[in-house]
Amino acid sequence: MSVLRLGRILWVGWRFRLYRFLPRFSGEIDLSRAVHLREALETLGPIFVKFGQVLSTRRDLLPADLADELAKLQDRVPPFDSGLAAAEVERSLGRSLDQVFGSFEREPVASASVAQVHLAKLKDGTEVAVKVLRPGVEQAIAKDVLLLETAAGLLELLWADGRRLKPREVVAEFARHLDDELDLVREAANASLLRRNFAQSPVLAVPAIHWEFCSRRVMVMERMHGTPISQVDVLRRKGVDIPALSRSGVEIFFTQVFRDGFFHADMHPGNILVSDDGKYIALDFGIMGTLSEVDKSYLAQNFLAFFNRDYRRAAQAHLDAGWVPAGTRLDDFEAAIRAVCEPIFARPLKEIYFGKLLLRLFQTSRRFNVEIQPQLVMLQKTLLNIEGLGRDLDPDLDLWQTAKPFLERWMSEQVGWRGLLRTVRHEAPFWAQTLPAIPRLLHRLLAEDRAGGLQAAIERLAAENRRRNDLLAALLAVVAAGLIIVAMSMF
Repeated sequence: MSVLRLGRILWVGWRFRLYRFLPRFSGEIDLSRAVHLREALETLGPIFVKFGQVLSTRRDLLPADLADELAKLQDRVPPFDSGLAAAEVERSLGRSLDQVFGSFEREPVASASVAQVHLAKLKDGTEVAVKVLRPGVEQAIAKDVLLLETAAGLLELLWADGRRLKPREVVAEFARHLDDELDLVREAANASLLRRNFAQSPVLAVPAIHWEFCSRRVMVMERMHGTPISQVDVLRRKGVDIPALSRSGVEIFFTQVFRDGFFHADMHPGNILVSDDGKYIALDFGIMGTLSEVDKSYLAQNFLAFFNRDYRRAAQAHLDAGWVPAGTRLDDFEAAIRAVCEPIFARPLKEIYFGKLLLRLFQTSRRFNVEIQPQLVMLQKTLLNIEGLGRDLDPDLDLWQTAKPFLERWMSEQVGWRGLLRTVRHEAPFWAQTLPAIPRLLHRLLAEDRAGGLQAAIERLAAENRRRNDLLAALLAVVAAGLIIVAMSMF
């Protein structure tokens, strides 16, 4: 199957004359070739459309006409037949459209690589958006994932850096997120959690979910009104403060990552609206990222080290996390990080190119055998999207200075007495339930220790403690006797 799919990819590339990009990909590109690339990605299917979506946000790496054409992939993928969409809604909900909706617009308002959205009204007049998966999308994605798995295996086998970069784990992580995106009940749950996390937020709105009308292939949510974030001129005419909007975007991202450990991992412009009062409106919750407390701590330490130009601390954080070999010389690693990061500071966002920065970091990681962490791949992708959005909104935004106070505040809340109180408050119910049960659990463990290993170990420990106590008692007796003799000799 992978060989056939690879053959199809090569055939599509030839059909749309993508070989014409090879001689001068970074130069001027005429409109016809940009159109051909978009059409080729649409023809190849959902995974390739997503690749085009990511590329469209990197206007610093692509010619303007190519970036403009690929931007159409964000919400203008050719829709599938509305009759199929209506039939899927009725089949999934087990009721006719007339039984559920007061009105249902047959023409989709948005069409993406995995699903499309139709506007509707419930019987009580509530405005909603109805998301419906594309017919056969699961099979198409399964074929592409199989091809990616094959390619990842070959990379590990044939490329010297293959094992270190963990391509198979990266593909598995990507596939897991794609599986999540193909289950609209899971997406609805993601939206519900993000809405709770930002329930009182003045900068981010998340649509409510109508759970009674959701299934694996259909999701019904609150309709949100706003302007696509890519329409900066329209936002300005509406009086939206663009610099403040860009700063809010940074705040939202770091809040999701460091406060919640749960972040929107598909933040291309097609998934973001802006309300007339300047509030972000998040859409499409199929791909969400999660971070453990260890991941968050590591990231915060590194960000703060970078912001403070403390490259030794950044190098030490990598060593402490076990991401570089234990024998790595700290001073060499520190110098390499400094050489990569120092040139980018104290410069506005328009002069900082994360694509080039990531390339140099990759070269440095290869030199020091840094292991790629698959759980952070989605975060890296989101960082690139954030940069693309920030560059479009406010090229003069100083990303570092905007983020630094937030990170410093977060770190101060995680360490010291505040962090201790939070941990105690969080763990107290567990301790209250577990501590009284410890004697009973220990007795049961000893009773079930058929081989006697645990019992013998405990007896050895007890004997050792008795021996130490006896030695200590003898020593104290000798000292006491000596003191008495000294005291008597003084009289």
